[in-house]
Amino acid sequence: MNLYLFFVKRSTSGGENISNRDIGKNIRVNEQIRAKEIRVIDSDGGQLGVMTVREALHVAEQRELDLVEVSPTAVPPVCKILDFGKYKYQLHKKHTQKKTIDLKEVKVRPQIDEHDLQLKIRNINRFIEDGDKAKVVMYFRGREIIRPELGMKVFDKIIQSLTGKYQIETNPRLEGNHITMVVAPKS
Repeated sequence: MNLYLFFVKRSTSGGENISNRDIGKNIRVNEQIRAKEIRVIDSDGGQLGVMTVREALHVAEQRELDLVEVSPTAVPPVCKILDFGKYKYQLHKKHTQKKTIDLKEVKVRPQIDEHDLQLKIRNINRFIEDGDKAKVVMYFRGREIIRPELGMKVFDKIIQSLTGKYQIETNPRLEGNHITMVVAPKS
């Protein structure tokens, strides 16, 4: 079932979330429904058929629930009998749980100094703590490709130095002139 809802898009700076009032703002409920005839769906998901708004409101009142317009563009509009407060809460919860996982790339070299490597490892740990994945890439230039075991030693140091909850999604492997590894937070 497709829900036809309007969300107010705001530029958020960090922890701001769209409030519960804004989510249910553009949804028509009970007497706000303007259509003459509507298709009514029961709270269990069963169809009650096409009826007038008054009849549907009467059925919703008997069950002590609300009549909510879920698809106003359909012909006839589709309304569902449900608890509107609970419905708004579920929409708010669904909206706030969306987090995109980014893939951050960290580049290292086979001849990397110890201090530089520790800096890269701190960055990888920070990415994992933020909930993002980290892709570690090591490029070989010129004759460095002759000694890929030096690159694997650097990757072993990285794996041993990682702290926190992480999982290695893709083990280090040689692909052409570079070695890649993907590290992700444990789910």
